[in-house]
Amino acid sequence: MSAIDKGVPRIGASLKNHALETKSASDNLETKSGPAAHEVRDALDEFLGAFEDFKDANDERLGQIERKLSADVVTDEKVDRINRALDRQKKTVDELALSFARPEIGGSDTRQRLDPAKREHKRAFDTYVRKGETHELRSLEAKALAAQSDPDGGYLVPAETERMIDRVVSEASPIRAIAGVRQIGAASYKKPFATSGFASGWVGETEGRVQTDGAQLSEIEFPAMELYAMPAATSTLLDDSAVNIDQWLAEEVQTAFAEQESAAFVTGDGIRRPRGFLSYDKVADASWSHGKLGYIATGNAGAFPASNPSDILIDLIYAVKAGYRANARFVMNRSTQSAIRKFKDIDGNYLWQPGIAAGAPPTLLNYPITESEDMPSMTTDATALAFGDFKRGYLIVDRLGVRVLRDPYSSKPYVLFYTTKRVGGGVQNFEALKLLKFGTA
Repeated sequence: MSAIDKGVPRIGASLKNHALETKSASDNLETKSGPAAHEVRDALDEFLGAFEDFKDANDERLGQIERKLSADVVTDEKVDRINRALDRQKKTVDELALSFARPEIGGSDTRQRLDPAKREHKRAFDTYVRKGETHELRSLEAKALAAQSDPDGGYLVPAETERMIDRVVSEASPIRAIAGVRQIGAASYKKPFATSGFASGWVGETEGRVQTDGAQLSEIEFPAMELYAMPAATSTLLDDSAVNIDQWLAEEVQTAFAEQESAAFVTGDGIRRPRGFLSYDKVADASWSHGKLGYIATGNAGAFPASNPSDILIDLIYAVKAGYRANARFVMNRSTQSAIRKFKDIDGNYLWQPGIAAGAPPTLLNYPITESEDMPSMTTDATALAFGDFKRGYLIVDRLGVRVLRDPYSSKPYVLFYTTKRVGGGVQNFEALKLLKFGTA
């Protein structure tokens, strides 16, 4: 009997509510007006329909394997084609949901909510970006004693623009969306932790008490590294008063920031960038010790086990302590997810289930999946799949303030905007995360 049949809740019952939940998701979209809502809803319907087609095709493939010990080439190609289409459709749904939910900043409502000081800063920053005039910004930042603002290093963007950049990057960067985030004002963040607890024991009511040893403390440090982007604008764009400069800047830097962050949080070496969780030492989970990440081996080089392949996922889940499993999730790339999408439980239910609301993640064994293309693929000895509570396991530190330096000289006739932020990251709790290694040991 498979481990799936023994210890993990079955998902068959949840499928009975599929239509009801899908209707609920659609109803939520119906409350919002405009063609964008219909576009999101239509994309979601197409995605759910594509998954039904995938299940039918994969069931046909499995039936052929049972009858003839192998599947037809045409059927294999059909399953792979639908699998790729599912990935593309899911990406479309997520992008549409993100675009639909994103508020426009800088409108009249936003201006009315700003206090006089912030409104003055916003106006001065707009003047600097459009015309290069710095005297208002310089006097404002000198008045505020903004230590991070230096005319040679750029000027701080308005607070609402910084929030917009951070929110958009959080939604576009998969690891940032699930990790713990801490804002700091210094160059680095230091966190003490106990390598051993206070000594304790049992004693009788009248027995003497011996002095106990104190806890041994150590410290981990997350320095904030500089991340930059350099969007360009034409003079025509800057002269157009109808163009929302705040929103333009946020949208221009989001892709560059999100791509660089995503790679660093997974594989970064800690040199001039955050340290990714896969760059730490890895050991078999039976030999786990602090400062290293434990892994479970599949026993099959570059692949899942040949027999009952999904059972290894159960082993991975229960390698994580119960306190971390409640908010745990899987992290993998698209190719690994495509392989897992074909797994079934003992009752024939698919273990991978699509998110039934726009923007909702798919689930595996009732745990959400975060797709990160910076995770390695299933090759020999690759740790291509991670599981755990990333909010407690991985910490991202953001130094307050996004700075912009206007450069109208380096690339005439374009105006460059050297935009920087400081960010760091690393594993803060080595017990909260476990890895699946596609190797024999």
